[in-house]
Amino acid sequence: MISSKQYGLGLRSAFAEQLIKEQPAIDWMEIHAENYFNPHSYDYHLLRQVAEHHPISVHGVGLSLGSSDPLNLQHLEKLKALIDDVNPFIVSEHLSWSSVNGRYYNDLLPLPYTQECLALFIQKVDQTQQYLGRQLLIENPSAYLAYPQSHIAEPEFLNQVVQATGCGLLLDINNVYVSATNLAWDAEHYFEQLNIDAVKEIHLAGFTEKTIGQQRVLIDSHNQPVAEPVWQLYKHFQQRFSNNIPTMIEWDSDFPPLQRLLDEVAKIKVLDQQVKERRCA
Repeated sequence: MISSKQYGLGLRSAFAEQLIKEQPAIDWMEIHAENYFNPHSYDYHLLRQVAEHHPISVHGVGLSLGSSDPLNLQHLEKLKALIDDVNPFIVSEHLSWSSVNGRYYNDLLPLPYTQECLALFIQKVDQTQQYLGRQLLIENPSAYLAYPQSHIAEPEFLNQVVQATGCGLLLDINNVYVSATNLAWDAEHYFEQLNIDAVKEIHLAGFTEKTIGQQRVLIDSHNQPVAEPVWQLYKHFQQRFSNNIPTMIEWDSDFPPLQRLLDEVAKIKVLDQQVKERRCA
């Protein structure tokens, strides 16, 4: 396990070869699990080379833990094979659902925060951790609409999952900002409600702003630089909860040159240093 603050980047095929060739100063890399389910693929070949020099975090996007469907055992089997081979220091998934009656959707959809959904999600996390033989981190979602049935605040929902299963949390600061903006709630208050001790990884990413009707909506697109309000929210988090949680940049499409991504990672270090200097002043 990483013991001091480390800075990471999502490993994507668009720049994997360049990373291997140039070996930039990145402390760790995160992969989307489903992109590496074929151990004979070229991408898997590149992953093995990257893993020789960098700790790996495995981030799943397809388990659909919030669905009423049973867990997909074939998916779990492939995920476990990848984890056993790569030996990541973190394994994570989402507080979301993406399937119903065996049909999968190309999105990570939020679920109603009810006691029924909580019990179901706890059961799925328990089953997954037992199958994998590892702690799972659960990531907070980005939301665009709220269910009228929800009567549990999202941070409390996550806290109860942590308490019941022993899982950890992956805190996506961009998702907090996107959801808070779209649903008109207080992002900083979200942090105050959340079990920060359970947070083992932090994501930072970019969003896209759209206008739907007369309403401004933020989309968690991962194809833009981290927006200034998200940087400020991250800085607030660090000032309020000083920690060494591994933190990374996610960028999933419309890739800029690799150096632009490395500059985003470097900015995390600059903000952390500013927080540290302010605390010591």
